[in-house]
Formats: sequence, structure tokens, C-alpha cells
Amino acid sequence: MTAKEIGWFAVACIALKTINFPKKSVKKILIFGAGKSATELIHYIGLNSVKENWEFIVADAQIELAEKKVSPYPHGKALAVDITQPEQRSAVIEKADMVISLLPPSLHIQVARDCIKWKKNLLTASYIDIPLRNMEKEILDAGVLFLCEMGLDPGIDHMSAMELITRLKDEGSQIHSFISHCGGLIAPESDDNSWHYKISWNPRNIILAGSAGAIYKKDGTISTKTYGDIFKNCPAVSLPGLTDYAWYPNRDSLSYIPVYGLNDINTFIRTTLRHSSFCKGWQILVELGLTDPADWEFITKLTTYKEWIHAKLKAKGKSGDWGSFTAKLEKSLQDQMNLLELDNNQPLPNSIRSSADILQQVLEKKWALQPDDKDMIVMQHEIEYTDKAHQHKKITSSLIVKGADQERTAMAKTVGLPLGIAAKLILNGVIKTKGLKIPIEKEIYEPVLKELQQNGIEFHENVS
Repeated sequence: MTAKEIGWFAVACIALKTINFPKKSVKKILIFGAGKSATELIHYIGLNSVKENWEFIVADAQIELAEKKVSPYPHGKALAVDITQPEQRSAVIEKADMVISLLPPSLHIQVARDCIKWKKNLLTASYIDIPLRNMEKEILDAGVLFLCEMGLDPGIDHMSAMELITRLKDEGSQIHSFISHCGGLIAPESDDNSWHYKISWNPRNIILAGSAGAIYKKDGTISTKTYGDIFKNCPAVSLPGLTDYAWYPNRDSLSYIPVYGLNDINTFIRTTLRHSSFCKGWQILVELGLTDPADWEFITKLTTYKEWIHAKLKAKGKSGDWGSFTAKLEKSLQDQMNLLELDNNQPLPNSIRSSADILQQVLEKKWALQPDDKDMIVMQHEIEYTDKAHQHKKITSSLIVKGADQERTAMAKTVGLPLGIAAKLILNGVIKTKGLKIPIEKEIYEPVLKELQQNGIEFHENVS
């Protein structure tokens, strides 16, 4: 390079320094909740925060928990927030560009009202409930996106199902049957108790699972099951590389028939997977009223676990004590009941308000994930259809994800990553839709599924 060229190069460098290139504006993400399902979401947001120029806050009533999960990420901070205090809640939402709520579903509505007030996008992994549905016009008028059912189930199930259904329809196929299974389970290598189950997500949801009953369509007939029948005679399903699991119908399947565009379908069932022995044991707990969330008057004068279980037996017309009751059960069920140790003289915790509370405290100890335990997510769609050549076929699309340990669980990964990916796509303008939505639109599910696949969350298909 000549002296003249060097001079021009120096002048160019100086000029470049004086140019004010536009900087990517800082986006602020607010995450409500630092519980079990938040770990991988916080990890994803934390890892992307530098590249995307994000700042993020994890707000939780338990500030120590939030601080622990945020500590590895310099762009994040923890904040103690009492969600029931309107001024605290509103002030922190006002400053955010994106709000993600992992709170219990009953608390979403309070966050939603403030998000409408301040015109903030909101993401949740929970089902759309009636109060939120009633706000649909307000959400659209505010010009924001409330994307719900954006976790695992509901969430990944919707996206993977819609991708598959759309593809089959585009190929000219007629779909006759759709059954979708999903279970948060324990990986076989960590399965070491008689229930074949450990807790990797919200324990309250486990206690109350099935309590709303279920309605679904099978072979052209609408079928319903009450809470008392949900766990009886659960059918088996074969899963690739795993033992057979049992399934029970999940809530209201019928409402998703028009959502999935399958109005003429003969069979449509959404299910939850458990080990077959789990269903048999849980049926006993249900029949004894041990999962009752509203029996405060019944338990108010009881002081020990033994008093509680004996009072329940008596109320259900069972003669004898807990030992004589369990002695009549088959061996596998005896092992399950013995593991829970319900017939002990320890005092009941002062915080309990129902039998469901008592059982939850027991199970959180007995079914706790150990530090090196691996949980497992299993999802499988089974679709029967007639292709354009009039051949009857069945496609099985399966997903199996295992966790790393007690903290980095498959449940946290499959709930948190869809939320984190969606947040990024919305903030970057890839997802532009507004209003109250679930992830059944191609604009949402295509890019989310693509990035999930890059993170090891990938379905494998078999056609027969």
C-alpha cells in the first residue's frame, strides 16, 4: 500500500468512527415465576440476552429462588414481587416489552389486565380459560399478542399436530382418527419406586389431574368420563424403544376438533400417559377422597396423618385400619401404599387446608427427583387417514426427551423453550399476529418447531 493509499485508509477509519450507526434497542423481558418449569426458559433467555440485546427480570415471591436461577446471566436480575399487590405488579409490567407468565393459571388474569393497560405482549403455557376468553376484544383493541398454551401440553402438542395435519391435508388425505398422547414421566434409568413416577412439574396439577373429568369422541360416539372413572381400566399404548404405558383422556378433547380443522373426524382423543400401575394406585387415592381440595371442615379437627387416613377410611365405609385395608390389595398396590407411609403419628402441617394439601406434601417428599435423576417427556400422535390413492394408512409421530438432572429437566426444557423461542420471534418481528392466540397458525408453529428441532426436540415418524 502506497503512502497515499495509507492516508486515504486512515481518513476512512476516522470517518467511520464519527458515523453514528443505529444501535439495536434494548428490549426488556419480564418473567413471572421461578419454579420448576422456569429453569430452561431462564437459561434460553439468559444465553440469548447478549446477542439480542435483552435485559430480563425474573419476578417471584421467593427472591432467593429467582436470584439462584438468574445469577449466571449478567443481563438478568431477580426481583421480589407480590403478584397480588396491584401497584407492584403494574409497575414492573409497565417497564417491560414482553411478559412471560409461569404463575398458577388463576393468577394469569391479573397479569393480563395490566398487560392490556400498558399494551404489552403476554406469553403463557396455560390453557385459555373463560375470564381470559372474555377479554379477547380488549386484547385485540390494545394491538398486542396474548399467546397462550405455548408450553409442552398444551403447546408442542398443538404445533406438531397442526404441522402434521396440514401436511396430510395438502397431500390430499382424508383424516379419520386423531389420538394424541403426552406424559411427563420418569426415565427408565431413574425409575426406582413402586409408583414408577417422580415429580418434575407443578405438584398441585398432579394432585388434581383428571378432577374435571373428560369428554372425547371415539368411533363416531361422544364419550364422557367422570373423575371417579378416569383412572379405571386405562388402555395401553406402544411407544418406540419403551415399555407400554397406560393412558387416560385429558379434559375436553372436543373443543379442539374445530381448532384443528377436523370437523368430520370419527375419533379425536387427547390423553395423558402414566405407568399402568400408577393409574391403579391413583384410583384408590381418588376413591378414598385423598385428593379432595375442598374438605376443610372434614379435616379441621384432625391432628395426625393416622387420624386423617383412618377418618377417610371410615367416611368411605371401609372397616378396619389402614393396615387391614392395604392387606387386601394386590402386592404391587400394597407396595405403593406402603411407600407413602400415610399411617404414621406425625402431626399434620399447620398450613394444610384440605386432603389435597396433605397428599401433596407427602408426595413432594416421596416422589422427589434426586440430584442425578432424569425425567422423561413422551409425546405421540397417532393419525389414521386415507391418502389420495384411497389407501388406508396410519402415521405415528413420536417425541422422547430426557432431562439432564434434577434441575435441567425434560419438563422444564419442553415447557420453557417454546416460550423463549416465541418471545424472541415476537420481539424480532417474525411473529406479527395480534389478539388472543394459541400456536396453531403456521406463522407461529413453523419457526418455533424449526428451532426446537435444533435444540433436540424432534419428532420421528412411522407410516404403516
